[in-house]
Amino acid sequence: MHIWTLTMFVALFGTGAVANAPEISLTPEGRPIAFVEEQPDIRITLVSTMRPKPRPDINAAKSSSDMSTNHDFQNWVANFRKRATAQGISPATLDEAFEGVIYDPEVIRRDQNQSEFTKTIWQYLDSAVSDKRIASGVTQLHNLSSRLEDIETKYGVDKEVLLAVWGMESSYGTYRGDMDVVRSLSTLAFDGRRGRFFESQLIAALEILQSGDIPPRQMTGSWAGAMGHTQFIPTSYLAYAVDFTGDGKRNIWSDDPTDALASTAAYLARFGWVQGQPWGVEVVLPDEFNYSLANRSITKDPVDWALLGVKDINGQPVPSYGQAAILLPAGGSGAAFMIFKNFSVIERYNAADAYVIGVGHLSDRLRGGRPIQAQWPTEDRSLTFVERQEMQKLLTRQGFSTQGADGRIGPNTIAAVRAYQVANGLMPDGYASLSLLKRLR
Repeated sequence: MHIWTLTMFVALFGTGAVANAPEISLTPEGRPIAFVEEQPDIRITLVSTMRPKPRPDINAAKSSSDMSTNHDFQNWVANFRKRATAQGISPATLDEAFEGVIYDPEVIRRDQNQSEFTKTIWQYLDSAVSDKRIASGVTQLHNLSSRLEDIETKYGVDKEVLLAVWGMESSYGTYRGDMDVVRSLSTLAFDGRRGRFFESQLIAALEILQSGDIPPRQMTGSWAGAMGHTQFIPTSYLAYAVDFTGDGKRNIWSDDPTDALASTAAYLARFGWVQGQPWGVEVVLPDEFNYSLANRSITKDPVDWALLGVKDINGQPVPSYGQAAILLPAGGSGAAFMIFKNFSVIERYNAADAYVIGVGHLSDRLRGGRPIQAQWPTEDRSLTFVERQEMQKLLTRQGFSTQGADGRIGPNTIAAVRAYQVANGLMPDGYASLSLLKRLR
């Protein structure tokens, strides 16, 4: 279930902008490295690795006949076997897992090809919650109704949310990935750039093989090692995958999505899913709203938000589902949401606001809910990585420190943007927009 957080996604693309992902998958493939940073409670064995080496030249290793690169790779595998054996992986498992495995330049090509271009939140949602994705989800909701009811009853996670995760991760199982996971992970671990992380995933993959849940060549997934209907990375699988069908195997690769959906439910339940509580509710803010209150760290009961004039799109107070914050994914000029604890639970799966809103809104549409009612600032566009760095430098130069210029629109940059907006009589929504960059220039 790749319990992926998208810290990396946010780091690369920032608040309000999301990766230029295709319709078939709505989760960016650069995610795994953030998992270690954001999920410290999950058991991960971080092993020592060889000193990182320069990334092999793809042009010099375009096929398995590149004996030089593959020779170095096989030497790495020989050394890795010793480390894996020390961590309890049997020689028999290693022999079977690495039979015929060679260096895969296609994996490195995909890893290198991380697009600089981004989509805005509204462009992302057009794909994430497309008419086709909604219709397919409604069909699955009907076809799998009995199993989904059983999973919901056991884990207390709303079935529409499980379907939404499934739809976002693999388009309801249509695109589960067909790359050999051992080959992909060993190639990435050998590559060295994030070798420590990917070697830990490779060890976990070998533990899965050793348990007998799946034969090596049937363990397939994305180029980054995400597996099955809801795209687990191996450490996530070990921690949360369940055998819901009772056949003795946690088979998230099967054409039958039952184990994968139940495993996703087990994960969300583990992090505190509140059944019946919405992820968020679209709201309308009053003209006099204090935008400095639109901060994830500021929570109030919906009754208290209503006293400040924050109502749902029908002009009614939001029911008291629990403490909630106000989220403005496109600043004060776009849609506003009152978000609850379940937003944070989905966030444990993937930390990008766009992804969480996509899952949440898709689940609402599967229940028959309406499209988002507010207008988006479609005349705007997302900032490039270089532009985000430029904004950070300009803010800092003008006395509003962002604590560095890394191109990440995180809490420090949002606080700096807000401080600049307040100082200049602007709407203090903390939104790093193109118009703000132009003003800073």
